[in-house]
Amino acid sequence: MKSFLLLCWNFSLRAGVFFVLFSFLLVLTLRWLPVSYTPLMFLRCIQNVGSGNVRIDHKWIKEDEIPNNLKLAVVCCEDQRFLTHHGFDFEEIQKAMKDAEDGERNRGASTISQQTAKNVFLWPSSTYIRKGFEAWFTVLIEIGWSKKHILEVYLNSIEFGDGIYGCEAAAQHFFHKHAAELSVVESARLAVVLPNPIKFNAGKPSAYLIKRQNWALGQMRNYGGILKFPSEEKEEVKNNIKKSKDHSQLENTK
Repeated sequence: MKSFLLLCWNFSLRAGVFFVLFSFLLVLTLRWLPVSYTPLMFLRCIQNVGSGNVRIDHKWIKEDEIPNNLKLAVVCCEDQRFLTHHGFDFEEIQKAMKDAEDGERNRGASTISQQTAKNVFLWPSSTYIRKGFEAWFTVLIEIGWSKKHILEVYLNSIEFGDGIYGCEAAAQHFFHKHAAELSVVESARLAVVLPNPIKFNAGKPSAYLIKRQNWALGQMRNYGGILKFPSEEKEEVKNNIKKSKDHSQLENTK
């Protein structure tokens, strides 16, 4: 019995070490390489085999090809504290727990980082095991990736419709243009379909979707109309300081 328990312990320990090392390597690799496929893409294909509608419409684009309007819209709709939290929004988690205790409708508290971890590395499920893996990968991408890269991966891999993945494929399918050409309104409309992209159609919006779109536009205005990453804000501060110094030197030479 002791030998069996020892064998199980050794196997579990080795499996755990392998998983930790493999997950670290996978996250670091995807820091530099695009995410071509996700588990959800394959799962949807399997689900649609019977209907004959099996397709993966997915086109990866670089971060600077994604319009700021779309980045801002998604942050405003999905995770307004994305730039300041470290993967988990504990304020939203507390609100969700309170709503559940009060018997109100369940509200989502997943951040963009958590959704990215789930979409890229895992499978859709509500089990505690899957959520545990999601938390682990969320920590890893928050450590290994920048906020800018997390949002880039998210917008390139998220499901926008049946068989449509990423903002470039969505822009071409619903609006017949490249993602870089999306207007503010189109960006807001794509963002509000994300809670249920199979039910909602950005190309043929219902009255409810238009209402949500207008709400999103209001949130974007309240946010300031532009999304600035911490690195960009630091660079802007440096440039302002440099301009101020240059101006002072110019004044002193007069």
